[in-house]
Amino acid sequence: MSSNNYTNKKNLNICVILVGLPCRGKTFISNKIKTYLTWVMINCKIFNIGDYRRKQLGNVLDEFINVDSDFYNAENVEALKIRLNSYEQALDDMTKWFQTNEGVAVLDGTSSTREHRKWLLERLRKQHIEPVFVESYCDDQELINLNIQELIKSSPDKKDFNFYEEKIKNYIKVYESLNQFEDEKDYTFVKLMKMSNGLEQAVINKVQSYLESKILFYVMNLNYLKPSKVIWLSRHGESVYNVEKKIGGDSRLSERGLLYARKIPKLLKEQGFDEENQMTAWTSTLVRTNETAQYLPFQQVLPWRALNELDAGLCDGMTYEEIEEKYPEDFKERDDNKFEYRYKGGESYKDVVLRLEPVMMELERQSNILIITHQAVLRCIYAYFMNIPQDQSPWVAIPLHTLIKLEVRPYGACKVTLIKANIPAVSTYKEKGTSSVGENSDITNNSSRNLLTDSL
Repeated sequence: MSSNNYTNKKNLNICVILVGLPCRGKTFISNKIKTYLTWVMINCKIFNIGDYRRKQLGNVLDEFINVDSDFYNAENVEALKIRLNSYEQALDDMTKWFQTNEGVAVLDGTSSTREHRKWLLERLRKQHIEPVFVESYCDDQELINLNIQELIKSSPDKKDFNFYEEKIKNYIKVYESLNQFEDEKDYTFVKLMKMSNGLEQAVINKVQSYLESKILFYVMNLNYLKPSKVIWLSRHGESVYNVEKKIGGDSRLSERGLLYARKIPKLLKEQGFDEENQMTAWTSTLVRTNETAQYLPFQQVLPWRALNELDAGLCDGMTYEEIEEKYPEDFKERDDNKFEYRYKGGESYKDVVLRLEPVMMELERQSNILIITHQAVLRCIYAYFMNIPQDQSPWVAIPLHTLIKLEVRPYGACKVTLIKANIPAVSTYKEKGTSSVGENSDITNNSSRNLLTDSL
């Protein structure tokens, strides 16, 4: 996967190093960085220190999850040796990874002392890897307790609240926050702070490249200590062009599409939506999405031009059969590489991802959002949340007249629920190698596209 869209040679081989006490959202931040960079076509790999530690302990103890919190006491010499060796192994693997890859590595650990961070910086720069530190600093005990509770649900370590409290106390004894005024003033870092008095700040220091600035700007938009949220997605209702098997255009809804628009508020209410929730809808600027949103009982319905459907260029308003007949070579080329193929005078899926970046940045900050948009755009958004490879994302089936509920979780896969309106609609899905739409388009019956899971 190429990173040439965002980097030059100076930017390559970056290591993002997480810094902070346990239960401050560092693993969530790590996973989101990888999700984002992969989505914008930049190579990224996470090296989780906890995984290396568990692997070592698994060779020593049969039940390593029962390690006491004293294991994290800096005065426990044997334990400290194991923890430092975990970093050694992670750095060795990272060096090997960079030998065959250009991009970004993420080192997910605590890196809680200045001496340790200096060692990391010197070790990485010897390998021509540039370190970027991301610290999550929080003294809000309520947020920390919520994070511990979320961690207990999915952590492979001990599932005990008191264990994490004692573990944190051991780290606090030696913890040193990043400091731009002393010996770390020349480090590249962002320090994200959420304080018990309600203050939220981000301190940025010595950003040296465009890619570094993109990464740091992204993490500043993450709601990393309250990460659980629900996002709703829907295509517009069936349009006249859908019925006529035409792509693109700006047609109005069909009669069945209007029925779906009227039913969306009922579907949301059945899922527990209350008007007091102050949900906001985002739509494209095209007629069919605005008609779909017209009956929503929301205070805000905001149009985004970035949510407009993929521009089909010269093929706008044509059927796939007409495109295959008039532009047979282009038709095949698009099937062969659907993500990067750009319609004559139009766009590719890759182009759509790039223009969706500001939407996704804002979405990371928000909850209770319903996005009503188009098939190609929803494929790109869905691929972001579900970590679907870009070459597969253009083939995800997004059916009409279906609400998609995404429950974003901090330490696990995003849960997907399909809520079907039971209003008939045509299928606009085109299988690879054919110009026909509709056949085998039921996502529950097609194993080759079983990427959108119906959990009802």
